[in-house]
Amino acid sequence: MTISLKLPKKLTIEILDAGKPEGRFSETDDNGPEQIVRVLDPENVRSWGYVVVDNTRRGPGLGGIRLADDISVDEVKRLARAMTLKNSASCLPFGGGKSGLAADPRVLKSDPALKADLVALFAEALFPLTQYVPAPDMGIDENDVQLIHDVFSRLRQPGMQRRSAAGRPVQNGGIPIDQWGLTAHGLMAAAVALESRFPDFRIKNARTVIQGYGSVGSWTAVKLHAAGATIAGASDINAALWNPSGLDVEALNRVRTLPGGLSNYTGKTEKRFSPSRLDWLLEAPCDLLVPSARPDAITSRNADRVQCRFILQGANNPSNKMTEYYLEKRRNILSLADFIVNAGGVIGCAVELKMDLEKEYRSKVLAVGPRPYLENLIHDTVSRNIFEIFDRLSKNKTGDTIFREEALRLAKERLLSPRSDYWM
Repeated sequence: MTISLKLPKKLTIEILDAGKPEGRFSETDDNGPEQIVRVLDPENVRSWGYVVVDNTRRGPGLGGIRLADDISVDEVKRLARAMTLKNSASCLPFGGGKSGLAADPRVLKSDPALKADLVALFAEALFPLTQYVPAPDMGIDENDVQLIHDVFSRLRQPGMQRRSAAGRPVQNGGIPIDQWGLTAHGLMAAAVALESRFPDFRIKNARTVIQGYGSVGSWTAVKLHAAGATIAGASDINAALWNPSGLDVEALNRVRTLPGGLSNYTGKTEKRFSPSRLDWLLEAPCDLLVPSARPDAITSRNADRVQCRFILQGANNPSNKMTEYYLEKRRNILSLADFIVNAGGVIGCAVELKMDLEKEYRSKVLAVGPRPYLENLIHDTVSRNIFEIFDRLSKNKTGDTIFREEALRLAKERLLSPRSDYWM
């Protein structure tokens, strides 16, 4: 069955009520984003996506464009909040933002020209939103970001505020987030930090399950496997694979971009799950569980069945605070918060934007080499934050605080002091 997609002639934006609560007994910084925008076809008022600028205390809202046919404003709001926390915790000069483009990624993957036309329309709609800086995310890569950058450059008139997009191809002066596996590099740094913190844990031979074998998941598998880990499980939207003695990572990477993705894997497996049972892989016995797909992978529905020791959150919002409290305090499963460990991608975007603006900084990065400079910066940032959070937890006299709670305190302290030192 062929699925078609008819593009609009134009996309426009509509500013929505940000929904800030009034009259509540408790007022916190979590009360709502600064701006919510709907992207729509003006002819039939069909929604094609959303943009949320969550917080700009530290700078413009930086965050990726997520491509999904079922994207909702609530999901984009949660992701934008995660970007605020991520940029703040990593001491970057940016706030939090996010956008979602509502289209079937499978259709666009099979028709690159159609995708380019849709991304260009979306970019034209985004151009007036000067407090949002788009970047790659699920379904949007460095070539798409380059197209957005080109559209912004075409639309910009003399005297207008400069508009940019981050995460462009390296040959165009950008930092290719996916091509260099920068988000996964942060997850690898987190695994190394766990080795330092827990003497009985070693990456070598650590049985690992990767849920969501896209750009983040596949690079995480490559990096952990190179360090000696056993990649026992992997899944995408087509299939979930399990082999406790290890899957063939090279074979996984060969098939992951083909039509049908991991369903094309022909290596040895002990279990295979169909699309209706992909979440069963989250219950596999392992040392490291790496959820790297959509939000809410681990909830009260499956928290009792998860059988890992550590969770490295490659996805944004793969679980919530209450679930993580139960896992950590009742099941002795430590979950390292998304906005701490998967910050590698946004650090890369921030470096690219700073290089565009400051010649001296650009020369500094180029002298080291952009990729090694970034890998060192990501490793140091993620490790430093993890160790600080562990140190705070060790000093907490109640003993009832979990990793995410202390990470939130850290991020909010830096958010409330936006002129704090930048680590770039």
